[in-house]
Amino acid sequence: MRSFTLSPTPLSIASIFSKSQFCPFSSSRLLCHVDSNSSAQRHIAGDLNFVLHDALNASGIDTTHAREAREQFCLQIGRFTDIEKETSICINRCVDLGRTALYIAAEDDSLVSHSSVPLPVDDFITRLDDLSMDFCPHFSPKYESSPEKFLESIERFLYVHKGFRRANTNMEPRALYLHSVLTHRSGSAAMLSVIYSEILKMLRLWTLLYFDAEIFFPHDALSLPKGYHKQKSKESDQAHIMTSGNLLVEILNDLKRAFWPFQHDHTKTLFLRAATAANCVDRSDFVGESGSQIASAKAAQHRLDRGVWTSVRFGDMRRCLSACERLILLKNDANELRDYSILLYHCGLYEQSLEYLKKYRELKNSSTQETLLSNSLSCLEEDAVNNLMMRLNLVLMEQGWTRPSYARNFLGNNSEPW
Repeated sequence: MRSFTLSPTPLSIASIFSKSQFCPFSSSRLLCHVDSNSSAQRHIAGDLNFVLHDALNASGIDTTHAREAREQFCLQIGRFTDIEKETSICINRCVDLGRTALYIAAEDDSLVSHSSVPLPVDDFITRLDDLSMDFCPHFSPKYESSPEKFLESIERFLYVHKGFRRANTNMEPRALYLHSVLTHRSGSAAMLSVIYSEILKMLRLWTLLYFDAEIFFPHDALSLPKGYHKQKSKESDQAHIMTSGNLLVEILNDLKRAFWPFQHDHTKTLFLRAATAANCVDRSDFVGESGSQIASAKAAQHRLDRGVWTSVRFGDMRRCLSACERLILLKNDANELRDYSILLYHCGLYEQSLEYLKKYRELKNSSTQETLLSNSLSCLEEDAVNNLMMRLNLVLMEQGWTRPSYARNFLGNNSEPW
């Protein structure tokens, strides 16, 4: 077994979150319907007790608007069926992707702005609908236009006339929220795909779209989402078809990556970056790690301890936790439980961290698919999970353990503009 040092890790959560005082509100238990063939997944999905909103409430921050946005998000994804999740974003659906993306933005806006007024979701829905209406003067009747020319006219309207474009980087917050993209017209591939699909949806409702259209979702950093006639598609196009479920996962993963508090060493997974900062990764191979990467990990931990949030390059624990919670609700992937657990560890919420790490193990062990540790990163991740589990058990067994008086709450009192 690999050894690790149980060193006293500086705690970065206020004493108000101590074991004796932290008591989740009943409203924090969000029960969303999750269709799954796995009984273990259904059990875990129905027993989720998230931390973020209660922690902010305990520090004196009003989370009413954030909770309302989360509830609306849950109502939307609760309409998913297994078939609906795997349906292309171009087909009419019971889940309103545009509205769901705006509820994601509304929750995060409330978390960082502390505004007494919620994000006006309905106003941005109207703006999205107006975009489809604005296309009508550019529309060519079907007897004058082939499917290819029809789609070209949509893209000319969207990317030239309206000026929508890919953002230079997915680390820019404005590119990751639909209301900001509608305002600034610069967004991620996922956000532009939402807008494109909403236009196609409205055109189909108005019976103006007379053929089977599909959106080519780009997996590079530069290309724009493009439409094509599905009947003339090639087999290679199948990998670029975005389903409704996968699009929401893509949106939330973009947020999770952008706001992950440990941005050093992009050759590692998000979990390994956080585990390295927590000294849960075997350092016997540290020779291959640059001094700047080690310093970056220490700097990220120091910023968490002090509650400093001045640059998105160093992450935002509030929005990262929010993205993780919604990913767990949305697809219940075992790795999401693990990643959420390591973030709670860095918050000093050890009991909750252990709870989610156990859920991760339960779901992992119950999986019918054989897990193959095919690369060194997977092996490192499993070792880090074992070390984290051992550390959490030791911390919680220690008698007379108390939080230091100098600990600060980095989740609250850090309002910042968009």
